[in-house]
Amino acid sequence: MAESLLKIMLVRITTKLYDAMRMDRWLPARSQSESMSKSRHDHVDNGYTRAAEPISIDQNYISWLREHPSALSAFNQMINVAKGKQIVVFLDYDGTLSPIVSDPENAFMSDQMRAAVRDVSNCFPTAIISGRSRQKVLDFVKLNTVYYSGSHGMDTIGPAVKTNSYDKSYQQRSFDNQGNEFIVFQPAQDFLPAVRKILDEVTEKTQKIQGVAIEDNRFCLSVHYRHVKDDDYETLEEEVMLILANHPGFHMTRGKKVMEIRPSIKWNKGDALKYLLEALGFHKSGDVFPIYIGDDQTDEDAFKVLRERGEGYPIIVSSTPRDTTASHSLRSPSEVQSFLDRLSKWGAENSTIPNK
Repeated sequence: MAESLLKIMLVRITTKLYDAMRMDRWLPARSQSESMSKSRHDHVDNGYTRAAEPISIDQNYISWLREHPSALSAFNQMINVAKGKQIVVFLDYDGTLSPIVSDPENAFMSDQMRAAVRDVSNCFPTAIISGRSRQKVLDFVKLNTVYYSGSHGMDTIGPAVKTNSYDKSYQQRSFDNQGNEFIVFQPAQDFLPAVRKILDEVTEKTQKIQGVAIEDNRFCLSVHYRHVKDDDYETLEEEVMLILANHPGFHMTRGKKVMEIRPSIKWNKGDALKYLLEALGFHKSGDVFPIYIGDDQTDEDAFKVLRERGEGYPIIVSSTPRDTTASHSLRSPSEVQSFLDRLSKWGAENSTIPNK
């Protein structure tokens, strides 16, 4: 008991020292909103909420932050680089705009986050690129000022411009409820019948494995195993791999406690980012400043595009050290919200959004 109290006291003293040195951003503390969200999903046991664990100082994380500094701390520097250029904002959804939760159907964003995204989209062209279906992300976000790209970019609704660099047979005109015109681009359209067949097969083959959740993302499928017992995981993986062996036009990628079945076409979130930039008129422009914020391995494809273009900032959402091509970081969705709030405030004072 005395040893535990001593450790807690040492953590508190060290935290105060870091705060005094203006290094508090290096402490991976949870925000109040995150703690509340996670308590609803991950920290409830038999009706009792477990107490939050004491904050610990991760020296590896501090070292990692030197290579991927906080986008909040570097905000003024970013804005100085962006001055005179058109900022375009790209966002992942799960783990970026909403916390990672045990049930993917309950990955709701807060009203405050929705307001932050709305305010940013009123200042700059903004798109959400997610592995989920485009319609599901729209149902979560509920904003008509944002472009949406689902199924890892294989189902994108963008400006009402057919781009010459992409097959026009996959670009279809569409209208929203207000009569606004858009172009829906679906490069994996030919795979839809096979996706439906694979969905039926995966559902049948995994129905006896407890805890499996299969998410239909239209052009790809997500097999969630967060609630699958460790002893059953190998069986689940084998079933998925056997199904894929019979469908050579598909492959599997991995995310956070999820196996994703996707068409084997050269298309990912990075390609969706490039498509949207071209549709917005910025494909070869040196006057654009893209910002991409995401937390998953699939977002690395978009980070890589920005690195190759040599413009803008790829920002990873992570509170732990990890390999990434991102240049900057944010610890959590709450920090993403703070970053978007600052960006929209600056944008409202200094910029105007092009006509959509």
